Amino acid sequence: MAQQESLDLFGDEGRYIKGRPIVTIFHNEQNLYTVLRVRVDETNHSYDEKEAVITGYFPKVYDQETYIFYGEFKEHPKFGLQFQAKHYRKDMPQSKQGIIAYLSGEMFKGIGKKTAENIVNTLGEDAISKILNQPSLLDSVPKLPPDKAKSLYDTLMEHQGLEQIMIALNQYGFGPQLSMRIYQVYKEETLNIIQKNPYKLVEDVEGIGFGRADELGFQLGISGNHPDRIKAGCLYVLENECMQAGHVYMLAEDLLEQVKALLEENKRDQIEFLDISNEIIKLEEEGKIIGEEKRIYLPSLFFAEKGLVTSIQRILKQTEYKDQFPESEFLLALGSLEERLGVQYAPTQKEAIQTALMSPMLILTGGPGTGKTTVIKGIVELYGELHGCSLDPQDYYKKDEAFPFLLAAPTGRAAKRMSESTGLPAVTIHRLLGFNGTEGFDRDETSTLEGKILIVDETSMLDIWLANQLFKALPEEIQVILVGDEDQLPSVGPGQVLKDLLRSERIPTVRLTDIYRQAEGSSIIELAHEIKQGRLPADVTMKQTDRSFIKCSTAQVAQVVEKVALNAKSKGYTAKDIQVLAPMYRGPAGIDRLNLLLQDIFNPNPDGKRKEISFGEVKYRIGDKVLQLVNKPENNIFNGDIGEIISIIYAKENTEKQDLVYISFEGTEVEYTRQDLNQITHAYCCSVHKSQGSEFPIVILPITRSYYRMLQRNLIYTAITRSKQSLILCGEPDALKMGVERADESKRLTTLCEKLQEAVPSAGEKIERTTNMKPELSLEEELMLVDPMIGMENVTPYDFITND
Repeated sequence: MAQQESLDLFGDEGRYIKGRPIVTIFHNEQNLYTVLRVRVDETNHSYDEKEAVITGYFPKVYDQETYIFYGEFKEHPKFGLQFQAKHYRKDMPQSKQGIIAYLSGEMFKGIGKKTAENIVNTLGEDAISKILNQPSLLDSVPKLPPDKAKSLYDTLMEHQGLEQIMIALNQYGFGPQLSMRIYQVYKEETLNIIQKNPYKLVEDVEGIGFGRADELGFQLGISGNHPDRIKAGCLYVLENECMQAGHVYMLAEDLLEQVKALLEENKRDQIEFLDISNEIIKLEEEGKIIGEEKRIYLPSLFFAEKGLVTSIQRILKQTEYKDQFPESEFLLALGSLEERLGVQYAPTQKEAIQTALMSPMLILTGGPGTGKTTVIKGIVELYGELHGCSLDPQDYYKKDEAFPFLLAAPTGRAAKRMSESTGLPAVTIHRLLGFNGTEGFDRDETSTLEGKILIVDETSMLDIWLANQLFKALPEEIQVILVGDEDQLPSVGPGQVLKDLLRSERIPTVRLTDIYRQAEGSSIIELAHEIKQGRLPADVTMKQTDRSFIKCSTAQVAQVVEKVALNAKSKGYTAKDIQVLAPMYRGPAGIDRLNLLLQDIFNPNPDGKRKEISFGEVKYRIGDKVLQLVNKPENNIFNGDIGEIISIIYAKENTEKQDLVYISFEGTEVEYTRQDLNQITHAYCCSVHKSQGSEFPIVILPITRSYYRMLQRNLIYTAITRSKQSLILCGEPDALKMGVERADESKRLTTLCEKLQEAVPSAGEKIERTTNMKPELSLEEELMLVDPMIGMENVTPYDFITND
């Protein structure tokens, strides 16, 4: 009877299946997603079968136990009728003897029948719920050793405790997947933590924003100007601004305004600036933020900037590279190299090579076609000749010595291009540093890299976190060459490392400006350099040998892209050769719409005979071009890598009894389960950011006014420079003109440049600390200097007069 009452508590939503597991078809240890077949003992659903397939998020289940699963039946397009469980609970015995038998069962090691009787006699027939709520009650059970009491509680918590937590989280409005994610963070403390401070979810659990936690806080009576609410709002705004806008810090005034707006968004509360200021000060005391003058940082970003400055300072202090080779020796070696390679370096290219060899650091920057790759090749060749180093890695492996050349780039495709142009091995920065996922990097200041010279390409893509990690892993004696185009898009993550290093004017720099590829008849290069200057050539809409402009409206973009793609396919081009780039995902000219269209052109399945697998609304087929969205360091695959689906094996075809998808990334094959498919997307069309670091024979670039928010010069410039042979622009000429004239309006807030200028003297300058320097103020003192009337510009005293 008691069991039936618990079922009825769920009312109309209390659809359940009660039964014992027969076999676990699939169980993911990481997110606990489970598919199992159960023998149906009882259900309140109109279901007459003796067995049912249950799906949901729960830990390992035991075939000797009876469970009650709550949820609904859903028709799966491939696997048929399944019961999707929102939560579950074990069917607990109700009598005294039943509870004794349960506690003395195989699941509870070391608890015999006598001990179980002692527990029930001492704590009563509701012993299990009492133990879960107050484990210290086990201390009152006679002859129960502490280790057995702990083991008993842990086992109960693992099974019964998780079930109770999942039910409670469901009642708070969290779905099963998110509930499981919360549980994995807090374990048995989940409900205590959430009920005490639901705003911790924002800080600790990925996928939970402030709005979700705020609603839960309101339900629990934690609202208004509660300190926990204000702190969560501060951290949420600060992190969101840094991740979305790329800032390294926020100004205190802006943070105060945005937090106030966020906390008052629900129209229920009025929050004072003083309350927010007080909590910001407490957050600093707790080490969750760092204040410097009127700037507020997340600690990881503050220390990343500081750490990078320290590392660069250390590298620049090296003096042994200066004048290590007489100029005559350098020029003789350079002339010999020119003769051997059949090239003649321009004056700025010679300067770049010489500076790289004679300095601890060099920044080499320039647009497309200016010869950056040629200079990299020259640096490598001359370094080897002047230092007597072999360029064959095998010569070092045989002697068990470190290869002196380290070549790296942020993306796999950029690293591959470096390797092809130099003939030397090149890897992603993540791989160079031994990135291993959640555990971080193998290489750091305690385990530095082995090498004599490091060349990093596509440096504009480096965010402040990765730059700091790379530089702190460098040995004491190494030469560093950073190569990049300062006019491309900044990094996806916070910071603008290349731009800040250039602005500081503390690192030897060579800018390549002469265009050499133009001699090969590349009007794409000419167009890119015009855009870089904020202008368009008069012939931008006229057809050239390597580019064209097709005028069309937003509604016509898909049709134009389709025609261009079909024409290219008829000429023998494949999906690998053609890349469509778009700045937005939604809409008739968005990435999602264009990917569907291009899949049907390059990888159709008209008769349904080709293997495919559905994930949400997307169908993946063998032969599909796909984009990796997250880092998989264990497979040497990283965000932005492009691969091809080479095999799909259905659950009924393999011993693992689950769908498997195999993707090849430049020859590296990676296995994906159905649950892993949220890590990929189609890559026939992708964002400009995702294409950075790659080049493609043909680029199709739609540009219309519907992309307004994304139309800016560096984005268009970056997109155009992805094209090696042919560029097709389609859209509205005035939209292109508008975008080219719009410089990046969202200036990133960073302090790397200023800190580097303070730490490193310019040529002939010494940094002197004087006693007249302005004294540093505490964060509390700085906040007191913030105008208390911010956000009140249009408010008068009459606004506070009521009619009462």
